[in-house]
Amino acid sequence: MNIIGKNIRHLRQKKGWSQGEVAKRLQISIPAFSKIETGITDINMSRLEQIAGLFEVSTMDIISREGENPNALNSEELLALRGKLAAREDEIIKLQKKVIDLYEEIRSK
Repeated sequence: MNIIGKNIRHLRQKKGWSQGEVAKRLQISIPAFSKIETGITDINMSRLEQIAGLFEVSTMDIISREGENPNALNSEELLALRGKLAAREDEIIKLQKKVIDLYEEIRSK
């Protein structure tokens, strides 16, 4: 399990919520949330912000290592994390465009 998933699981358990309750609040399926929590699925920035809002914490609280002061992360780590998030979001956008193009291609036949 990755750090982000581990922190999300900890926050969920701290609230006493089940995976189903959190999934419902995020408007996603239980398996989709489970994959986020176990680190199988990488999350984009907007989903990370949504989860942080749900648990009333900062995104830094979710991505920081256990026992680490999130404000103490050095700028290199922050830049690397932001770069990874941006790359994932770009990848998602490209895949969404591809799905739309394929849909349009099928529809035109």
